[in-house]
Amino acid sequence: MTESTSAVEQAVQQRIQQARIKVQAARERRDELSAARRRGLAARHANKLRHLAEREQLRLDAEDDGQDDDEPDCFR
Repeated sequence: MTESTSAVEQAVQQRIQQARIKVQAARERRDELSAARRRGLAARHANKLRHLAEREQLRLDAEDDGQDDDEPDCFR
């Protein structure tokens, strides 16, 4: 009877070990996805800031062009 209990106990231990491996793999997968998500968000945020700065510069350039209308054409 000790032998069958031992085999059952071994099977239980094997299942527990497999579950631990599965949990660890899922944790690593979540960590990798989280890191990729953070990189993606940072890249999108940087692009957004770059586009906003470009639009602001274009607006300022257009505004400067509009203010120069008081000058005679010979000074341009």
